[in-house]
Amino acid sequence: MTRKSYPTDLTDAEWDLFQPYMPTNQVLGRKRSIDLREVLNAIYYLIRTGCQWRMLPHDFPAWPTVYSYFSFWRRTGVWIKMNTDFRQDLRQASGRDPEPSAAAIDSQSVKTTEECTERGYDAGKCIKGRKRHILVDTMGLLLFALVLTADIQDRDGAKLLFEKVKECFPRLKLVWADGGYAGKLVDWVKQFYRWVLEIVKRTDDMKGFVLLPHRWVVERTFAWLNRWRRLSKDYERLTDTSETLIYATMSSLMVRRLARMKVAQAAA
Repeated sequence: MTRKSYPTDLTDAEWDLFQPYMPTNQVLGRKRSIDLREVLNAIYYLIRTGCQWRMLPHDFPAWPTVYSYFSFWRRTGVWIKMNTDFRQDLRQASGRDPEPSAAAIDSQSVKTTEECTERGYDAGKCIKGRKRHILVDTMGLLLFALVLTADIQDRDGAKLLFEKVKECFPRLKLVWADGGYAGKLVDWVKQFYRWVLEIVKRTDDMKGFVLLPHRWVVERTFAWLNRWRRLSKDYERLTDTSETLIYATMSSLMVRRLARMKVAQAAA
């Protein structure tokens, strides 16, 4: 690397973990001249700093090239594949089963810009925009992300999310949620998925901020995501792009943990 490094650049250990998911050079045709490590560096620079695609620094590859790779990996499921594999590796490294038996669900309403094609009004939060629904394991690692308009209630968003993940996690038996998911959804989940949807509520004697059991895990995941400025607000035209940014961000967070473990093991 001939340019001056940015704080978001991948280390050698992190790049080693990402590299197996990068496309290889084809036998026929023109050889690739783009450095895929620099493409990833540019993507994570954008998500971390919150800049626009067209405002990427000139020492990265051209922004249309960076965006085309980002979009191609979205269409081919590479971001989701990396998130799944890194999560399983991190769970195993922590002495857990690769697949979770318990999870937590929650949503986050965020404002959008005029570029967004789909948005709604969340009357409870007084926010016009979109709502991020995420399902995480007990470590706070992302299992699934779904971005919908903000006018869709938590219970309805949860149904759409559960329908997409019902075949993905065979060990899943228990899901924690807050009071917004209470009601008929509890019986619906039990009937169609054989899961237990446990509602964790605040009691009347609780004042101010209280760390509620299990619910704090998913709230911490939202806090991780909010540190990346591109996710502080939904700037994306398509909800698919919004979801992809969440998967890409979580992949980076997990790779950093795995890389530190790898370096520590090598030094031991």
